[in-house]
Amino acid sequence: MSTEVKNLTELYAALNRQTANWTLLGVKLHHYHWYVNGPQFFTLHEKFEELYNEAAGFVDELAERLLAIGGKPASTMTQYLALSDLKEAAGGESAKEMVAQLVQDFTLIVEELKAGIEAAEDLGDHPTADLFIGIRSSVEKTTWMLNAYLG
Repeated sequence: MSTEVKNLTELYAALNRQTANWTLLGVKLHHYHWYVNGPQFFTLHEKFEELYNEAAGFVDELAERLLAIGGKPASTMTQYLALSDLKEAAGGESAKEMVAQLVQDFTLIVEELKAGIEAAEDLGDHPTADLFIGIRSSVEKTTWMLNAYLG
């Protein structure tokens, strides 16, 4: 396999991994949105909704980018669960545990985005690198905010 084909295969995998991550996170964030309780209910209920809407936008952008460069986006829950290193919500989490889990998930996503940025740059695919960079910037800001919430 040529280096370019190998790099393109890695880029497709990075895009699909992020499509899977953000789909799984969308489901998890809906769960958290519905089941959060306690003194921070209103704050977190609203934040989780904001985040699942953002996740849905990322899924669409990632899948459409993958199609635009000749790839095939994953599109089933079976594929998403196989491709993502994230885990579904377990159920019964406290509000603080929900936020802490999101910090862990977002930290993993940032590391995976770094690899995706590198794969895109190796191919000279600046639009895909820019997409990953934009998502990374948003995730890093959200992680900072969630960590501030946790104290």
